[in-house]
Amino acid sequence: MRLGRKTFLLLSILFCSLALAQAEDKFGVKVYDGAKYDADSTAIMAQIYVHGAACYRSSDALQKVIDFYSKLPGVTVVHTSDKWATFKLNGVTITLQNPWLDMKTGKHNTDTLISIVKN
Repeated sequence: MRLGRKTFLLLSILFCSLALAQAEDKFGVKVYDGAKYDADSTAIMAQIYVHGAACYRSSDALQKVIDFYSKLPGVTVVHTSDKWATFKLNGVTITLQNPWLDMKTGKHNTDTLISIVKN
C-alpha cells in the first residue's frame, strides 16, 4: 500500500501530537510545561521506586514550578522551602529540587528537578 505525501504528513503530525499529549501527563499528574524528560535520573529513581518514577528538568526558577504544582486541582502541599518542595496527588508524590545533585555523576545542578513518583 502506497501512502501519498499529504497522507504521510498528516499521519506524522497526528502521531507527534499524540506523543506530546501523552508526555504532558505522568501517573495522572500534569508535567510542568516545557520540562524535559531526564532519562538518567529516571533510571536511577525507577530502581528505587518499583511502582514507577519519572524525572524532568526545567530551567524555570523553583518558585515558579512550586506555584504551578500548588495550583493543581486536588493537590496537597506537604512542604515548600527555598530549595525543595513536596506535593501529593492521587497516590503520587511530586518532589521539586533546586539545586540538586545528579546521582549518576555527582554533579551539582542549578536547574529545577521534578520527580514524579507513583506510590
